[in-house]
Amino acid sequence: MEYIADTVTVIRHLSDSGEIGKHAKQILEDTDKGKSIIYISAITLAEVLYLSEKNRIKIDLQDIKKKIIGSNNYRIIDLTFDIVEEAKSVKLNELHDRLIVATAKHFNLPILTSDKIITDSKIVKVIWK
Repeated sequence: MEYIADTVTVIRHLSDSGEIGKHAKQILEDTDKGKSIIYISAITLAEVLYLSEKNRIKIDLQDIKKKIIGSNNYRIIDLTFDIVEEAKSVKLNELHDRLIVATAKHFNLPILTSDKIITDSKIVKVIWK
């Protein structure tokens, strides 16, 4: 199965910090065992860069790179014109979330997120609890 993970999920999982919902955690563990594929938006990488430079998270871009570059189960999705166009139909205020959700919608991927606004929007299937 294939999924996309939002920034908070990626940070929590790869830094082993913070809570992750039971269902999302199982999917992440399965991915680590090679049973699933998790896509990570290029937007998430930009957010990690920004948050680490502001000392708001304990991991940085190089930590993320080390953990995902050698894996076939974590894949980066580039931000494309088609995804930005898809974002026109995603009515979320936060630009990063809007682009990540647009990516999920464009590729018809469920998203691993605890974000209540994304969940309540019902734009894409959310997996967490």
